Amino acid sequence: MTTHHISPTPLTFEQVAKLLPTGSQIRLSEESTQRIVRCRHFLDDKLAASNDTFYGINTGFGSLCDVRIGHDELEQLQLNLVMSHACGMGDEVPADVVRLMLLLKIQGLAQGYSGVQLATVQRLVDFINHDVLPVVYQQGSLGASGDLAPLAHLSLPLVGLGEVRLHGERMPSELALKKFGWQPIRLQSKEGLALLNGTQFCQAYGVWCLLEARRLFDVANACAALSLDAFDCRLSPFNELLHKIRPHEGQLKTAEIIRNLLKNSEIAAREKTSVQDPYSFRCVPQVHGASLDAIAHVERVFFTEINSVTDNPTIFPDDDAILSGGNFHAQPLALALDFLAIALAELGSISERRTYQLISGQRGLPHFLTENGGLNSGFMIPQYTAASIVSQTKQLCTPASVDSIVSSNGQEDHVSMGANAATKAWRVVKNVERVLAIEFFTAAQAMEFRRPARSSPQVEAVLAKYREVVPRVDDDRILSTDMETTVRFLQTHYFG
Repeated sequence: MTTHHISPTPLTFEQVAKLLPTGSQIRLSEESTQRIVRCRHFLDDKLAASNDTFYGINTGFGSLCDVRIGHDELEQLQLNLVMSHACGMGDEVPADVVRLMLLLKIQGLAQGYSGVQLATVQRLVDFINHDVLPVVYQQGSLGASGDLAPLAHLSLPLVGLGEVRLHGERMPSELALKKFGWQPIRLQSKEGLALLNGTQFCQAYGVWCLLEARRLFDVANACAALSLDAFDCRLSPFNELLHKIRPHEGQLKTAEIIRNLLKNSEIAAREKTSVQDPYSFRCVPQVHGASLDAIAHVERVFFTEINSVTDNPTIFPDDDAILSGGNFHAQPLALALDFLAIALAELGSISERRTYQLISGQRGLPHFLTENGGLNSGFMIPQYTAASIVSQTKQLCTPASVDSIVSSNGQEDHVSMGANAATKAWRVVKNVERVLAIEFFTAAQAMEFRRPARSSPQVEAVLAKYREVVPRVDDDRILSTDMETTVRFLQTHYFG
């Protein structure tokens, strides 16, 4: 069981990946505990000693920021904020993403600039450690002023409202709290705002997509290597000499990966009849490599963000300052998420083209990879499915970050739409995974027509395992089952 101590030390993607499975545990470090307590004491002392107005602490919210709230109503103000902003709709946020939202919200609050109670942060820690996942909805955030609606739903169970999934079972939060003997948290001044302001909805989706992006990059290269031999392609486009004179990092890395995957391939080494291969084979280093470089850029953006403080206002005890700003604005994430979706979509787009080439009756392969065409349709329709998914993915890649709709009576007049970018990127990841599975399924079938010639030991080892779960297609059968099995196969095999 993995236990991670939340501390001011930056949280890495590798640590996040280890904490994602249910059962992983987190704890607040002593330093983070001290920071949280110190900041809360500073805020309490400041409010007791000053008549100053502080946004969202003793005022209304948004365009109601000029309404002063009495000291005896500060707790009710924060509770009202959480309840009134829980306006999410649509599908539930997946469990892995909710878990990430909790983790990243804790990471932000534990920096000691938000003014929350230690008990509030500890309850969020308890939620993760006991697999209590708030029910959150995908729609409702503008990606500015924080991910208000989804974070409100994330916060409702703290006060005994809303719903949670306990070990996957959906129930009222009040019931889940009783099961553990937990009392609802009484939110103090500023706490509702600290919980709702922030980019943790966008962050969580983005981190999940990035963890999948690296895996899909490896899968895409494995699919390409298999398809290269299945289509009897040349290895010369992967020669290191070519890539040293155009040394984009991703391009160099991709070419190296393909060379390693096809090392000692009998098919790759034999004489070829075609002078050049189609772009979808020949330009794998350039296309996959550009996507890898984009993924790396997005990782840098998100590494900064998940280790940042993104609520508002922000409290600086050492500087005796409470500052209202805009760190909740998700523009950096919105742009990066749109870029990530485009980069991943290209892995799917070029994959579908390789699938199309493999079923087109070229290079000694039968049309649609079936020996008895006419009676059998073979692999005709998997390519249709891939084409449909790729087309939908292109539509999902329309940037969300170029849009903005005025809200809060003009007070919040430019928003990032980062949440829409986030949920679109998640759908793109799912789509690309399916398209790559169709290519792998198709290329494995094409390899059956290259026998007795063999690919590399690495490729043949993977193919042998694959054939244990998806047999060769001799006559027409229901292929959707094979395609779903291929998705699961690729999720459990490492190709890096």
